Amino acid sequence: MAGLDIDETGLRQLVDAFYSRIRADAQLGPIFNDAIHDWPQHLGKLSAFWSSIMLTSGRYKGQPVPAHVKHKDRITPALFDRWLSLWKQTTDELMTPDAAAALQAKAARIAESLQLAMFFRLDPGSGHVSMCPVQVTTERKKAS
Repeated sequence: MAGLDIDETGLRQLVDAFYSRIRADAQLGPIFNDAIHDWPQHLGKLSAFWSSIMLTSGRYKGQPVPAHVKHKDRITPALFDRWLSLWKQTTDELMTPDAAAALQAKAARIAESLQLAMFFRLDPGSGHVSMCPVQVTTERKKAS
């Protein structure tokens, strides 16, 4: 299977192999397996996501930030590092070198965006970004 290109077939095979590893991973598996109730349907959604990102196919119609934020009590920044490590390993093994590099760069940007949405907020007074769980930010606003 090594040497896959970034096309619909290659992305589908990559997604299937990667999430098979995620499901078996000691750190990530319990979180994903608890959150996903229909793996075949979810894998189709993830394939559509990567198709939209890498091929600009427009097949993905979801909202990744709210989907991840609802699990923020179980997700830490360190788990994003674990996800990216498994992604790198899988893309290096399955994809052509150029495809693997492109997918890894895109995944790093996506992980950064999700982490910013989940764990950080802009302090309006100082203009600085600070680490603050979304829930705490929301509770602080309610208290004001």
